[in-house]
Amino acid sequence: MDFIDLKYQQGRIRDKIEARLRTVLSHGQYILGPEVEELEEKLARFVGVKHAIGCASGTDALLLALMANKIGPGDAIFTTPFTFIATAEVIALLGATPVFVDIDPATYNLDPDQLELAVCALREKNPRLYPLPRMNGLPRLEARAVIAVDLFGLPADYNRLEPLSRKYNLILIEDAAQSFGAACSGKKAGAFGNIAGTSFFPAKPLGGYGDGGMCFTDDDELAASIRSLRVHGQGRNRYENIRLGINGRLDTLQAAILLAKFEIFPEEIELRQKVATRYIELFSDTDLTLPRIPAGFQSVWAQFSLLARDEKHRREIQKNLSTQGIPTAIYYPLPLHLQPAFAYLGYKTGDFPRSEDIASRIFSLPMHPYLTHIDQKKIRKSAL
Repeated sequence: MDFIDLKYQQGRIRDKIEARLRTVLSHGQYILGPEVEELEEKLARFVGVKHAIGCASGTDALLLALMANKIGPGDAIFTTPFTFIATAEVIALLGATPVFVDIDPATYNLDPDQLELAVCALREKNPRLYPLPRMNGLPRLEARAVIAVDLFGLPADYNRLEPLSRKYNLILIEDAAQSFGAACSGKKAGAFGNIAGTSFFPAKPLGGYGDGGMCFTDDDELAASIRSLRVHGQGRNRYENIRLGINGRLDTLQAAILLAKFEIFPEEIELRQKVATRYIELFSDTDLTLPRIPAGFQSVWAQFSLLARDEKHRREIQKNLSTQGIPTAIYYPLPLHLQPAFAYLGYKTGDFPRSEDIASRIFSLPMHPYLTHIDQKKIRKSAL
């Protein structure tokens, strides 16, 4: 059994993918060809924003969002420790400082109440109020931005995060790498905050056959900056560089593949909902903690994750499933504040107990639009 079945999806649309690729091979515009602009226009309309700017990866989408907002040394950027390293990595790469904020134990997304405590602690330089980085130079940090992650396909609580960011004059960046196609209060993921970034990594809800990403914003100035930054800070032509940028363009071939896949994407969102609903029904009589989707939210179910009682219980379930040839995954086994790469921040075990607890118990089951009821029943029978 596949954890994510991309082969079945490809079988449905292979003719369309190959036709799209032949078109690119015919016109030969492999860098920023017409398919990139077509994809940008279609996804901007889907999300409901003015601008969509294709880039080389979801990581680059976040990096470009920070660069366009002139984030750098001395800036404190608040984010969750319970996510993939890319979210905080881009902060550190620019010389800014990640300031971690614990999660809501029900949704696994950044907790707005914890965020407000962290912002106040930084402003008051009071680590007794909330754990802060233990490093030289902390008194010089300025609270500049928040990167909220839409974990496992569920948007963060932007109903609270947006007004909270305005209250403290913080730039709000939506890490929608896992949530493209989801919604909150009728608004699509990618449309929240000042700017958002998503990923087209193959395993994502809308994934290509390689790396790719996109930024979304209603801000004309930010959009113009990102279009320049993704091509080495290009100005009026390729040999005028008005700022320092990166080589962060979306390949035309990936855009062509994504255009073919986007045709069936709305249908796949509905199929994901059905798969998730069946899982919830099948595991409702167990002592595993099921995902909770708050009222007014729609997850796109990038993952279907459960909580075991403890780490030993999780190992037992994973062993049971593995014996039957059923794969599982753990997202994420070691929170970012405990990762060696961020040891310089001086965080320690116990600083973010919710993230640490969830990381020790969470595991994910196979999840994709084409998972059958028969396979799901096998998973349920094998798990416990």
